[in-house]
Amino acid sequence: MSTRPTNGDPPTDPVGQSAPGLPEPALAAQAVATVLKPLARLMIDHGLQLPSMLELLKKALVDEAANAFGLVDKGSSDTRIALLTGVHRKDVKRLRETPAAQAGGTPMASVATSVVARWISEPRFLNADQSARTLARTPRRRIPGEPDFTSLVAEVSSDVGARAVLDELERLGVVELREDGYVVLKANAFVPHEGLSESFHFLAANVSDHLAAAAHNLKPDRSGPPKLEQSAFSQGLSAEQAAQLQLLARRLWSDALRQFLQMATVAEQRSEAVDGPRYKVRFGVYFNDTAQIVQGPDAPLAATQRKNKRKSKK
Repeated sequence: MSTRPTNGDPPTDPVGQSAPGLPEPALAAQAVATVLKPLARLMIDHGLQLPSMLELLKKALVDEAANAFGLVDKGSSDTRIALLTGVHRKDVKRLRETPAAQAGGTPMASVATSVVARWISEPRFLNADQSARTLARTPRRRIPGEPDFTSLVAEVSSDVGARAVLDELERLGVVELREDGYVVLKANAFVPHEGLSESFHFLAANVSDHLAAAAHNLKPDRSGPPKLEQSAFSQGLSAEQAAQLQLLARRLWSDALRQFLQMATVAEQRSEAVDGPRYKVRFGVYFNDTAQIVQGPDAPLAATQRKNKRKSKK
């Protein structure tokens, strides 16, 4: 079991200020590669594809370079931003002129989502009661004059095959392919879950602030003490013990939350009479359990292996 800052405490000088250092692109790349794995899962789960994400990343790089790395009294030119970020100068100019709401370039919905949207809205694909028609998977299987799933996909995109779209919709549980070769759209397909938009809002706010604290602590030229950003972890646990720790974590968070909110209420009241800049704070906690990958000669031994090893030494 161990507890440590997830990014470590950078070196400090005798008065508690961080010692200036040089950027560490190789170490940063290793950290980013790990951070990108759950982000990739989120993208795949919700139909975010690479072109859209690249546009979002370019926009974020340009905005941060312009806002946080401008020269005193000069701001940042397109050329300077291009040098800092690696984004082409033509893209820098375009993105600086693009309102935030339009960033992303291409629709965020995947082809699969667009197929369902057309299926439930285009009269040709609807029954008399406005429910989605059951569609033959291919033109060969359909009754003459009726629409089919392959033609539906072709109306939405010529770049993605109907079989690939069908596989994705089946994976999401949105459609069912019957034995007779017809595709059925399930009744509640792609209806947003209650509170889903709020969940995405808090995902963005929580993870953004957590990562911002970690990035602040690792700034080569950071001044002042590091922000709180620590975690504790345990390994080699059974499923039952991991579940018990999750219950404990929830109880601890409930107690901490109550105390923090009480103090935050007092802090907000005291701040009303104070002039000057305003700050927002976020105090959070997370718990994650995942299957432990055991690899290499230095990996922890399983319980039975440890017992056998001890016996062999006697």
